[in-house]
Amino acid sequence: MADPVLDAITASRIVAIVRLEQYDHAVEVARALLAGGITAVEFTLTGSGANEAISATRSVLGDHMQVGVGTVLDPAAASAAISAGAQFVVTPALRPAVIEACLAHAVPILCGALTPTEALTAHEAGADMIKIFPARSFGPSYIRDLLAPLPFLRVVPTGGISADNAHSYLAAGAAAVGIGGNLVAARAVVHRDWAAISAAARACVDAIAA
Repeated sequence: MADPVLDAITASRIVAIVRLEQYDHAVEVARALLAGGITAVEFTLTGSGANEAISATRSVLGDHMQVGVGTVLDPAAASAAISAGAQFVVTPALRPAVIEACLAHAVPILCGALTPTEALTAHEAGADMIKIFPARSFGPSYIRDLLAPLPFLRVVPTGGISADNAHSYLAAGAAAVGIGGNLVAARAVVHRDWAAISAAARACVDAIAA
């Protein structure tokens, strides 16, 4: 059965990863990303107030963006974020218990993996998409090699992805890419330079359309 959240991520092909110490300006960041053409955003639990950011963004932009939670390590954290309104969950590593929790809540999960064994294990455990992390260490050719024997995996390389190389990862077979610091720079948020975030978002959107 098709899932509208997964369909939206697959259609847009970019998940914006917002990793900040504080999420005081979460809605402004999300608006800036949306203005640049990005419609899926993930707030990581490494920052303070991530669940509040999810709730606020869903309240203001819920009809226009898919809002998820990242860096989820345990089922309790997943459940709390889902209760706050998270529409998808992302882990940085293989976390079978988090996959199980997401299945129980009927919420899509992008489970972290790196090796073929981890990726296949995550898929067989029920993960909807596989976040290949850290992608920067291996490059697009690794995605192509990984998918050669496992073409049914929907992989989302993350780590070191930018407007300069996003298209190469997608051309190698990735279903989407996760883009973090190269998209939402902490400096831009500190200076409330929303135009810079919108410009970075537009550059990434244009790059994958080329």
